[in-house]
Amino acid sequence: MAMSDITTNKTALPSHEAIKYLEGPQPRGFELRLAFRIFFEFINGNRKLYFVGPCATVFGSARFKEDHPYYGRAREVGASLAKEGFTVMTGGGPGIMEAANRGAKEAGGKSVGCNILLPHEQSENPYVDITVTFEHFFVRKVMLVKYSYGFVVMPGGFGTFDEVFETLTLIQTGKIKGFPVVLVGVDFWKPLLDFINTTLLREGTISPTDVNLLHVTDSPDEAARIIKEAAIQKFGLIYQHVHRRRWWLFE
Repeated sequence: MAMSDITTNKTALPSHEAIKYLEGPQPRGFELRLAFRIFFEFINGNRKLYFVGPCATVFGSARFKEDHPYYGRAREVGASLAKEGFTVMTGGGPGIMEAANRGAKEAGGKSVGCNILLPHEQSENPYVDITVTFEHFFVRKVMLVKYSYGFVVMPGGFGTFDEVFETLTLIQTGKIKGFPVVLVGVDFWKPLLDFINTTLLREGTISPTDVNLLHVTDSPDEAARIIKEAAIQKFGLIYQHVHRRRWWLFE
């Protein structure tokens, strides 16, 4: 399937420079250059994603193949979100990300990928209309949150848990509004929810109201409905609103 308006960030820092930065204080010139490159990475992401429309982000593992049940479920999630009028945004890679983008595309909706450069480069899946490739995980995660009215979390590993808990922390601390976070896969998420509802609450590391930040379901349609209702009722989403392009900004 053809992809259009695809942008790859060819100016991203080589991996060894990113590693060097995280090793501690570096020469001031090196750190200043890095700050500028991160700034332009944000600008590039903002410019490419400004007009994608109301989004819902789907998180999940890159490791599930097409014949896995979770791949099929994510494909249904993408289709359900697209039918509710959302642009489906993912990390742009294979597995769950590909499945959600694919479902949206097959349902006639729009599909966006925020890809990441890795030492063993993550390939872009062929079901996105727009893709932006990032060097830094934190910039990518900002974009995945910034343009979305809700988040669907499919089964995944460390990266997926990082994304969901960072999103929950932003909501819990009031850095972003209370956008819905929907966990899809009751059996997969049950041990985590048991841990949250027992150990974390018992030790007082979260408040009882924090548990309500999470919804859990096996139904792709219910996940899409939860996000749509929150987007319209809580945040006043109007699908007809379209940002105007400015010629003087080369948009």
